[in-house]
Amino acid sequence: MKKEEKRKVDILFNEYSEFHQNSKNKLIQWICVPLIIFSIIGLITSIPFPQLAFLGKYNMFINWFSVVLACAIYYYLKLSPLLSYLMLFFFGFCYFFIVQLEYIEQAGGPTLWQVSLAIFVLAHIGQFIGYKIEGKKPSFLNAIKFLLVGPIWLLHVILTRLTIKY
Repeated sequence: MKKEEKRKVDILFNEYSEFHQNSKNKLIQWICVPLIIFSIIGLITSIPFPQLAFLGKYNMFINWFSVVLACAIYYYLKLSPLLSYLMLFFFGFCYFFIVQLEYIEQAGGPTLWQVSLAIFVLAHIGQFIGYKIEGKKPSFLNAIKFLLVGPIWLLHVILTRLTIKY
C-alpha cells in the first residue's frame, strides 16, 4: 500500500500552526489577519493605475489590486479550489468596504491609503503582541509567506470544524 503524501496546503498549515499554539495568540490572529488583508487591499488599491486605452469604459474596473487578486487566487487555487473560492468571496467582501472608504475620501474624509496604513500598523502591532505571548516569532521570510497562508488557515479552521473537506 502506497503511503499518502501530505498536500502542500496541509504542510503550510502545519508550519503556520507551529507559531499559533497559544489560545490568546490564536484569538489575536482571528482579529488581525483579516484586518491586515483588508489593509493590504486598501494600500494596493491606492496605487494609481495607468489608463489603458484598449480597456475603454472598463478602465475603472481594473487597478493594481485586480492584478494581485488574480495572482493570489491562482496561488490559492493550486493549494485548494474550495479555499480559493472562499478567499475570492472574502476579497470581494473586503473590496466592498474599500470602495465605501473611497466614497468617504471623495466626500472629504481621510484618504484610503492613510486609513489602510493605520489599520495595517495597528494590526501588525497586535500580531507582534500575539507572537510575544506565543514566545515564538516567525522569520522575516516566514512572515511574508504567512501573509498568504494566514487567511486560508483561518478558513481551514472553520471548514475543519464544519467537517468540510478542502
